[in-house]
Amino acid sequence: MSAHNQYALLGERRFAPLFWTQFLGAMNDNVFKFSFTLLATYHAAEWGGLDPRSVGFMIGAIFIAPYVIFSATAGQLADKIEKGTLMRFVKNLEIVIMSVAAYGFYTHHASALYVCVFLMGLHSTIFGPVKYSYLPQHLAPTELTGGNGLVEMGTFVAILLGTMAGGILAGDLGAQYVAWASLSIAVLGRVASQFVPLSPSSDPALRINWNPVTETWRNLKIAGRDRAVFNSLLGISWLWFFGSVFLTSFTPFARDVIGGDENVVTLLLAVFSLGIGSGSLLCERLSGRKIEIGLVPFGSIGMTVFAVDLWFATHGMHASVQRPLMAFVADLHSWHVMADLFLLAAFGGFFSVPLYALIQIRAEPSHRARIIAANNILNAIFMIVAALMSKALLDAGLDFPELFLVVGLMNAACAAYIYMLVPEFLMRFICWLLIHSVYRLEKSGIENIPEKGPAMLVCNHVSFVDPLVVLASSPRPIRFVMDHRIFKTPIVSFVFRTGKAIPIAPAKEDPKLLEAAYDEVSKTLRAGELVAIFPEGRITDNGELNQFRSGIERIVERDPVPVIPIALRGLWGSFFSRKGGPAFSRPGRLFDIFRKIAIVAGPPVAPAAATRESLQATVGAMRGEWR
Repeated sequence: MSAHNQYALLGERRFAPLFWTQFLGAMNDNVFKFSFTLLATYHAAEWGGLDPRSVGFMIGAIFIAPYVIFSATAGQLADKIEKGTLMRFVKNLEIVIMSVAAYGFYTHHASALYVCVFLMGLHSTIFGPVKYSYLPQHLAPTELTGGNGLVEMGTFVAILLGTMAGGILAGDLGAQYVAWASLSIAVLGRVASQFVPLSPSSDPALRINWNPVTETWRNLKIAGRDRAVFNSLLGISWLWFFGSVFLTSFTPFARDVIGGDENVVTLLLAVFSLGIGSGSLLCERLSGRKIEIGLVPFGSIGMTVFAVDLWFATHGMHASVQRPLMAFVADLHSWHVMADLFLLAAFGGFFSVPLYALIQIRAEPSHRARIIAANNILNAIFMIVAALMSKALLDAGLDFPELFLVVGLMNAACAAYIYMLVPEFLMRFICWLLIHSVYRLEKSGIENIPEKGPAMLVCNHVSFVDPLVVLASSPRPIRFVMDHRIFKTPIVSFVFRTGKAIPIAPAKEDPKLLEAAYDEVSKTLRAGELVAIFPEGRITDNGELNQFRSGIERIVERDPVPVIPIALRGLWGSFFSRKGGPAFSRPGRLFDIFRKIAIVAGPPVAPAAATRESLQATVGAMRGEWR
């Protein structure tokens, strides 16, 4: 049963035990790693004697090394073994690792702690594919964005609490308290995992390929069958590249640039964590409880804007003293820095959550965990490259603000490249922007659009942006049947071509194109997809319905599928309509922002009853007097 909102999932056994198991694991990672990083940075002589400027990058690189080595195997295990059993094994392993870490903290044995960093990376390597392949097994498609948002929020709140606890424990109390805290959290995680419900294996007969190179390559090829999935993997890996530069830089950035002590480092990490957690939670609201990849370009724009602004805020700064937390907070300029970090991270949440949900829903179920594992390998490689690049640029003379500027500009270039490869992201962004900045959209009856299987959508035609409004409201991709001449319209044409709209022409104008359109519609419906048509054949000139044509009857006669009547309201008189003259000819209407519009979807109509007369009467009644 689908939860009414994402927060209701926290009270359900199908989600809550996984959430808390993940939460406690992420928290423990950061209590342990951040404590050790602080000790090795601010008390280097006692904890390994490494260069304080690079110790954070080194610990990060050791932690992610297991992702490269073991992710391919971890993905296979997650597809082969019942997921609850595998989660409990991972939590048992965590208790053993934290026992060794406790010895290292008590004896100041830095080598033992570096080994534990590697082993905790192995713990997370095994858990990652289990976590993300578990969600689509237990959540409905309409819950995936909210569920992923909660997991991302929980992860970064755990990072926040872990870093705060690590800072207090390592800075004020002592290493032995870190040891006891880490071991206690590991035990609590094991208790939470005990309540994870049965999650059957997706491929119990799978034979494990122990060669990580060939297995990773095979899984990437499987992911590559769906271009959007593969490029989503690249997008997530890029986010980890981008984010790791900031996360691993906070300690030296605070010490050398903005002049903060250990508590300021903790505050910066807290602000960053709250930002990405807030962005992740907002995704469900902004997406309308569906997988909205239009948020991805929105996220990437914000990431670049605030990374560049962070450079403006800190360019030329060099710390002469290390200020305590209260002195840092009392400086108004510090709030500019914190605002940039918060907003940069929030837009990172908008970027990542839809990509994770897209992979989960589109990846082949039998290979889902292995594809996620392949993603983890890519993430690790990108993070290692980020660490090496950061060190090289710093050694070449760049300071940390300049490093952030470089990464922000790289993000803009990388985003542009991805959207050129997969224009679907940009197309969805245009649709999303239309109904979140230009119009206020009310939706009714959208649940009548089936979540899977073929169906025809028929809609009144009021303006040039009608398809964008319908597409932005639908839980699934739609292929529109459109007049071939509309493909010459700027911007709108980009959306139609990217969305694989089907061009059609009247029989007297181009009979071959007409037959090709009907063939393509039939092929699409037989593939289980949605097709939408505007049966009037043209945009209205007077706000009233034109007579529906016989095309819809011909389509359902050839392929008897359910027909969903849809009515658009409020677009008559907009800049994109023909009220008072040609569309686009009344510039004043372009600024009619926040115009209230509505879309209403009616119950499915059986193919035998889907006549043009009955459908026109239904759509007209649904539209009512609000044109």
